Amino acid sequence: MSYPRSLTPEENLANAKVRLNLPEIVVICGSTRFMEQMTEADCELTFAGHIVVKPACDMKTEHPLWADPVVAERVKKRLDGLHRAKIRLADRVLVVGDYIGDSTRAEIAYARSLGKPIDFTHPAVDPAKKSR
Repeated sequence: MSYPRSLTPEENLANAKVRLNLPEIVVICGSTRFMEQMTEADCELTFAGHIVVKPACDMKTEHPLWADPVVAERVKKRLDGLHRAKIRLADRVLVVGDYIGDSTRAEIAYARSLGKPIDFTHPAVDPAKKSR
């Protein structure tokens, strides 16, 4: 007697998105130096009917929430984890900007490890194309 296979968490999430009739979820990745371009991409994608998630805190800009360096280091790690959760939630990734730093490169690698489709506003910066 065979038993039905248990669904993975990813399959359960995908099924729930279908049952809830959710629009495509797009996560925006990129250096925070491109926050204005991310906001513009968010507007365009939202206008087109997508749910958009993106970085909300630019820790390179002074702010009272992360003025203390000890707090800032702890928050940076937590925000990195939160962004990875956004990548897991998303149906696809949009990388914004003409520069890819270490953090964004790691996010791209993570998204690729999950099989997420990735688009680039500047395709020439795709790390996969540079390694060829």
